[in-house]
Amino acid sequence: MPAQPVPAPVKVAVTELEYHKAEAVFRDAAGLDCIPVPIPEAGLAAAIRETGARHAIISAQPYRDELYRALKPGAVLARFGVGHDGVDKQKATAAGILCTNTPGVLDQSVAEHTMLLIGEAARHLTPMAASMRALQWAPIAGVELHGRTLAVIGAGPIGRAVARIASFGYGMRVVGVDVAPRPASDGFESIGSSFEEAVRDADFVTLHIPATPENARFLDAARIARMRRDAWLINTARGAVVHENDLYDALASGRLAGAALDVFEREPYVPSDPARDLRSLPNAILTPHTGSNTAEANRRMAERALRNVALAEAGDLAALDLLNPAVLAQR
Repeated sequence: MPAQPVPAPVKVAVTELEYHKAEAVFRDAAGLDCIPVPIPEAGLAAAIRETGARHAIISAQPYRDELYRALKPGAVLARFGVGHDGVDKQKATAAGILCTNTPGVLDQSVAEHTMLLIGEAARHLTPMAASMRALQWAPIAGVELHGRTLAVIGAGPIGRAVARIASFGYGMRVVGVDVAPRPASDGFESIGSSFEEAVRDADFVTLHIPATPENARFLDAARIARMRRDAWLINTARGAVVHENDLYDALASGRLAGAALDVFEREPYVPSDPARDLRSLPNAILTPHTGSNTAEANRRMAERALRNVALAEAGDLAALDLLNPAVLAQR
């Protein structure tokens, strides 16, 4: 009996940055040929057409047009991460494309980065490290986190992970805000629905809400005015949920003590107003969207994205981390 031909591996386009974050996982994926491709949409779409890639795993960049014509119906468009505001679900659904993300696999990494930013704000590590490099000995008195109040805006999985670390690890008092109030758990003292009540006594306010149209520039001048003047803002969620010009004005005027930001409206960061560049402020701590960028989270994100591809190939669509379930009605 002649040997059965071995099926060719399914080609999967993976944006270059994400490919290199978990290269071993992509290189060794069984039955899949993962190909690093450009991040910008035009180059990504061209690479999909040139290589015949059936699926794509993409970065957080916005993809608005050509990508949805390059992929064929039934393709998986997998976000390497949780946030998916860069994916046009409506266009994907119209094109018959299955959009997925990787929930639950980066919560710990983002929560730890959030707490590191809070700790940096409390102990002034950045200016002291800079002074040491400048051969200066200039200690700055900090504050203990124990007993301080942390307001967690968005009590989802990442917000709950932050609350656990802050409460059980540092002894902070943690209050939460969610769409609807619910019983407290995971280190929260309370979870209500009022931003104003949560931040009234908060030393630190950390954002963990999605970048939905309803949350666009959620943290604006009006909400900043509800915060204590000596409070710090932390954002490891999405840049779109903060009005960056309003935040700059609050920091520059002393209306807010400081801000530690890992995400921005435009990435790499470009100020929307050149006269309001957050990088120029001594009370702004900025990191380049690195909250989920750990070896462990990168491996898990790659594995979860590839799992979604494999599930689609097997026809098990019910098990996908599907972001646009309306696409199933077209099949």
